[in-house]
This record gives sequence, structure tokens and C-alpha cells, in this order.
Amino acid sequence: MHTTLEKNTANFGVAWEQAYGYSQAVKVKDTIYVSGQLSHDRDGKLVAPAALDEHGRPRDFDNMAEQMRQTYRNAAELLAQFGATLDHVVEETLYVLDVDAAFKAAGAVRKEAYGSDQPAVASNLIGISRLAFPDQLIEITFRAVVPV
Repeated sequence: MHTTLEKNTANFGVAWEQAYGYSQAVKVKDTIYVSGQLSHDRDGKLVAPAALDEHGRPRDFDNMAEQMRQTYRNAAELLAQFGATLDHVVEETLYVLDVDAAFKAAGAVRKEAYGSDQPAVASNLIGISRLAFPDQLIEITFRAVVPV
């Protein structure tokens, strides 16, 4: 017997959703899976892009906190499309180009985003070699659970 899984999706309408072919968030039953979020605005323009060196790589990581804040705002906007908030997040994974810069920024930014000195969120911080856009410093995925 084959049954269809009911999925509800949310998107921003930015160009890369169609180009890559994915949804920004998918809700199945009581769980919302949020794709890797970055610090773009509603027009798909990166907020606080990193300055690039002559090789097209970030010259520094000074904009990490600002990119991180916008990324949490984007996640909150997606969750709101399902009637959820960051309070419903149970797990997040931060993918970053510089672990030290991210760790330095994450404490204050995460506490601000979740409104708690110790958010009740399982969190992973993973250093990687590159992200989708050259001037991007961070991408965060989220998993949220809502009452049914």
C-alpha cells in the first residue's frame, strides 16, 4: 500500500528557489524543516556581504554577526508562515566559513534571536570550505516542532 505524505511548503520567491528547485521550508505533520537560510533581504540581495579578496574569497569575517541576525530573521519569517516561531525550534545547524568568528558572534546573536540566555535548542556549529555565494559567511538550517 502506497500513501502520499502531506507536505506544506513555504518560499520567499527568490531566484535561486526556482533555479535550484527546492522549498525554503516544508511542514510534515508536526515538524517544520527549514532549508539553509542566509542573510538575504526580500529582494534576494545579501545583507552585510563579506568583502572579497582578489581570489573571490571573504577578506574578513567582520560581518558574521550581522549576517547571522538576518538569517534568524529569515527563519522566523518562514516559520511564521506555518503559525510557528523560533520558540518552536528544537535543532539548528550553523554552517560557517570561520568557526572562531561564528562562535564569537553566536552567543549574543542566538540569545537575542531566541530571547533566552540559554535557548532550549540543540545546536551544531560546523566549519566548511564554501557556501553558495562568495560573500556569504553563514548558512543555518532549522527543525521546529509544533503542537498538532
